[in-house]
Amino acid sequence: MAVRKAGRIVTAVAAAALLAGGAAACGPEDLTGGSGGSDDKASASASGSGSDSTGGPEAKAPPAGTDALAKTPATVKGGVITVGDPKAGHTVKLYEDARCPICKKFEDTGAQALVKPVAEGKVKVQYTLASFLDKNLGGSGSVNAANALRASVEAGKFPQYHAAVFANQAEVETDDAYTPAFLLKIADKVDGLRGAEFDKAVRKGTYKNWVGEAMQAFTDDGMEGTPTVVIDGKKADSRTLFDQEMFAEELKASGIS
Repeated sequence: MAVRKAGRIVTAVAAAALLAGGAAACGPEDLTGGSGGSDDKASASASGSGSDSTGGPEAKAPPAGTDALAKTPATVKGGVITVGDPKAGHTVKLYEDARCPICKKFEDTGAQALVKPVAEGKVKVQYTLASFLDKNLGGSGSVNAANALRASVEAGKFPQYHAAVFANQAEVETDDAYTPAFLLKIADKVDGLRGAEFDKAVRKGTYKNWVGEAMQAFTDDGMEGTPTVVIDGKKADSRTLFDQEMFAEELKASGIS
C-alpha cells in the first residue's frame, strides 16, 4: 500500500482504489483551496436519499462484536486515546481520520483481530485521531467526529462509539455527513452514551482544542497517511491490514494472540 499525500484528486483516486479492492491511503496536504467548516455543505450532505424525518441519514448500530469491549477502559493523555489495560504487554498505535474510507475498510476487516486480545488485557490500542480531510475535502466532519469521540471517553463508551462512527461513514468521501446532529443520532445506537454532558460537548465542540492537539500528535509522529498501524514500535505491513486473518497473523508474530 503506497501512502499518498492526498488532495481532492488523490483522495478520489484512493477511494476508487478501495472500491476496486486495491491498497491505498488517505493523507494530508496543505491546500489553498481547502475550506474548514462549511455549515451549508454539511447541511446539504446530510440530506438526501436514505434520510429520516429529521433531515439526516439514518444511523446504523455498531458491529455486535464491539460489545466485547464494553468494560474495557479508555483513557486520554495528550492527543492520544488509549483503549485497554494500561499495563498490557503490547501496544498497537493506530492513526485514523474518521472521514477516510481506507480507515473504514481497516475497521471492518483487520481491526477486528484486535478485539479479543484487547478485551483480554493482552494489548492496548493508542488512537491518534487526525482531521486533515476537512481541509482536503471541505467541511468539518473529521473535526466534529474527533470531538464527539473524545467526549465519548468521558461517558465511558469510546470503543462502542468509535465502531459506530465508522459504521456510519458516508459512502462518498466528499460528503460531509458527520454533523453534530448526525453524531448524536449515531450515539443513540450506543446504550448509555447520550446524556447532558455528552450532548453538549458534541453540539458545542467542547473538545475542539483537543482535536487540534490530536492532529499535532499525528504530525509530530511523522505520519503521512491513514490508516497507519504500529505494533510495538514497528510499522505493520500494509498488505495485511484489510484481511482479518492476515492481520491476526501479523499480531501473532509480535506475540499478540
